Amino acid sequence: MSEIRHYGYIRVSTKDQNEARQLEAMRDLGIMERDYFIDKKSGKNFDRPQYQALKSVIRRGDILFIKELDRLGRNAEEIKREWQDITHEIGAHIVILDMPILDTRQYHNGLEKVISSIVLELLSYMAEREREKINGRQTEGIAAAKNNGVVFGRPKQAISDDFIMVYEEWKEGSITAVEAMRRVDMKPNTFYRRVKEYEQQQQVG
Repeated sequence: MSEIRHYGYIRVSTKDQNEARQLEAMRDLGIMERDYFIDKKSGKNFDRPQYQALKSVIRRGDILFIKELDRLGRNAEEIKREWQDITHEIGAHIVILDMPILDTRQYHNGLEKVISSIVLELLSYMAEREREKINGRQTEGIAAAKNNGVVFGRPKQAISDDFIMVYEEWKEGSITAVEAMRRVDMKPNTFYRRVKEYEQQQQVG
């Protein structure tokens, strides 16, 4: 029977971030430096060179230590898929140091599959709810800003004196519509919208 190996996976999102805290946790466990796999990439997916290298060497019975679940990844569905690959397809254990319930070594007779599934579903739900809250706050903030007169998007091009002068020349046939648009620096849709607005103002006046 082959020797059980202990591996540590460490991830920071950018090259500027410091992985010292995660490294210290791995050293405290006595994991050999040759068995650290360190990625400096976003956790949005698992297209990371060191993570893929880790998956190529980890074997049944080996133990993978990770400081926090979000170091493994940030996409709930992909985390669940990778968790299944490592614990069920490969047959290795995963230990999330900051979340003792996510230590597959403590469950046996298929219970580890049930517990891990429940916890990961719960975490996925919490992550989804957090995203919804953030999106909800953004929507509320935009609505409040609009109520307070804040205008989003490109500023509306006003009907200026220059526009009126160019409009009158165009209406008289002195210049083409293309020339009129060039002079007022407007695209066709914008130009004709302003024409309509101006003509409506003239009718009201």
